[in-house]
Amino acid sequence: MKDYRAPEIRNIAVTGHASTGKTLLCDAMLVCAGKLGRIGSIESGSTVSDFHPDEKKHGLSVHATVLAEEWLGRELNLIDCPGVPDFVSEPLSALRVADSVMIVINGVNGVETGADELWAAATEYGIPKYLVVNMLDHERAMFDEVLEDAREHYGARVFPLTLPVDLGNGFSSILDVMRSVVITYAADGSGKSGEKPAEGEWKELVSKLHRELIDTVAESDDALMEKFFEAGSLTEDELRQHVHDALVQELIVPVFATSAAKNVGVSRVLDFVAQYGSSPADRAKVKAHDEQGGDVEVSLDDGETVAFVFKTMHEDHVGNLSFFRVVAGDVKSGSELVNVNRGENERVGQLYRVNGAEREPVGALHAGDIGAVVKLKSTHAGDTLCAAGRKVTLPVVDFPEPNTRVALVAKSRADLNKLGEGLAVLCEEDPTIAYHFEPEIGQTVVSGQGELQLQIMVEELKRRFNVEVDLEEPKVSYRATISGRAESKYRHKKQSGGAGQFAEVWLRVESLPPESGVDFGHSLVGSNVDRVFVPSVEKGVQAACESGPYGGFPVSDVKIDFYDGKQHPVDSKDIAFQIAGKAAFNEAFMQARPKLMEPMMELRVKVPSDAVGGVLADLSGRRGRVVGMEAEGRFEVVVAVVPQAELYQYSSQLRSITAGRGRHREKFDKYEEVPRELEPKILAEHGRERKVDE
Repeated sequence: MKDYRAPEIRNIAVTGHASTGKTLLCDAMLVCAGKLGRIGSIESGSTVSDFHPDEKKHGLSVHATVLAEEWLGRELNLIDCPGVPDFVSEPLSALRVADSVMIVINGVNGVETGADELWAAATEYGIPKYLVVNMLDHERAMFDEVLEDAREHYGARVFPLTLPVDLGNGFSSILDVMRSVVITYAADGSGKSGEKPAEGEWKELVSKLHRELIDTVAESDDALMEKFFEAGSLTEDELRQHVHDALVQELIVPVFATSAAKNVGVSRVLDFVAQYGSSPADRAKVKAHDEQGGDVEVSLDDGETVAFVFKTMHEDHVGNLSFFRVVAGDVKSGSELVNVNRGENERVGQLYRVNGAEREPVGALHAGDIGAVVKLKSTHAGDTLCAAGRKVTLPVVDFPEPNTRVALVAKSRADLNKLGEGLAVLCEEDPTIAYHFEPEIGQTVVSGQGELQLQIMVEELKRRFNVEVDLEEPKVSYRATISGRAESKYRHKKQSGGAGQFAEVWLRVESLPPESGVDFGHSLVGSNVDRVFVPSVEKGVQAACESGPYGGFPVSDVKIDFYDGKQHPVDSKDIAFQIAGKAAFNEAFMQARPKLMEPMMELRVKVPSDAVGGVLADLSGRRGRVVGMEAEGRFEVVVAVVPQAELYQYSSQLRSITAGRGRHREKFDKYEEVPRELEPKILAEHGRERKVDE
């Protein structure tokens, strides 16, 4: 590839809901550009994008893959992103470095939740959008209905620049609105085509759309709008000259009709992106922070280097790769840059332009370009690399909170010893995964965006780190508390064998409001008990609260008052008051009507309107309580409070109920009382687990 500069570069994130044909669309683009002989197959694992072992095994995209090609004298950096919501970090990271987003829509299913989420993210970043209605060669494909659906979602600015002529199994021709021609594609998937002027009803349709396009484009420039009103129209040259401005100002969202599998309509997408698409020059200034945290701007034409690392990953044949966008200046092999986030210097090794698994070594990458570098020692996704004289940090990506939890159980002690190292590396590569050890339940809990993501994480632990683990349902952090108040007087006396022990502790316990914790105090008067033993009693009570007199669950929301007791001048000592304090608390607690509390999660479930009934029925079966409903276009957001114990593998069930169209987010809400009829079962199960652990 030749050496391109910012105005000639197109950085495009190819995104969309799952199963819309994004990866085949990228393959078709590579075929058109002569970078690939024929379109690959998802089933055989022969696509350029899905080259990673876990992608071949599961038959879907897991990683955002950079693909570089040339078209009409432009460099196109396509970033093919997964559509499965488990891997949402990949498209969000890609959008962070893209200058436009191509949202691919299934021509059978129409606009789905994944498209909505990515539209919202692209809007937040302020980058132009293209819509590609794909899979129009399917028997049930429907372009007009999908176009109307998109306009309902995103407004009247959604505008078709190509339309299918022969929708369905025989799809091979498109109507080109800007050029007023019908383009017919070869049946061999090569992307080669012939064209002829639009005639009859197609000519009438394209004339009507052409006028609408001129109306829209005229809005991009005040002088152009004035000329449009005076002349009643624009020339063809004026139209083409200002299409780019209309796109960048988001006055128009172009829609293209394609079949990636047959390579129909794909070349016209490339034509438009190359001729009119947004380049790094359209986003010449980006916001950053200086070393003191103040706001600054980084300009594309700044001489000193600034680069943003948006992804790191391990590849078997290369090692660790860091993918980055050059925001300002040049990145050169052999140069020294500062990782401002971590305060460490990095020596830049071999630089590459990337096309899937292929690497093209380059000596330098210029402002606006995207590439990769091998073996940076301390750099992770989200870090900013700078020249020593220009230390700034660029904003990091705001990822969604995890919504799926599992427990990891190592199969051997050797696996346990290596587990932490493997998890740390994988969490650096995918920031939507988090892990921690929960002492209350004695488990390592990993959180992520879905079961598939976590299953692939386990496979990566085995393949890369030789660590074998099982996934289990995490234990629930139940807590014990009381409904009333009670008193206890406990005497501890030991006289046989050696020094004696004596302590008598009088305690009162009463309930506190939720989330109050344990409040220990004393109201001792007189000289029955020396105040030096108050910490001893408190230590004993704390031990009782940790092990829990009610089923062994930790105690919370209880007030304890050590109000009296007795001591012996010789035999009273610290250990005696610890033992008496613990026993007195246990007695009082069990007399104060103990009960179990369970963690409740707030769920926000976004689903199409036709799936709301199934979601509500499922939540009811999970002891869920719906607290609100919100409308988002043709989607509904169900807000509910559900016990954490009922949410294991919920994301998979939700996708089953909604045919893959549902999404959910969850966060801790509060603790609530466990229904009395469920307590015996929970206590019995916990008792069996404690015996096994012992």
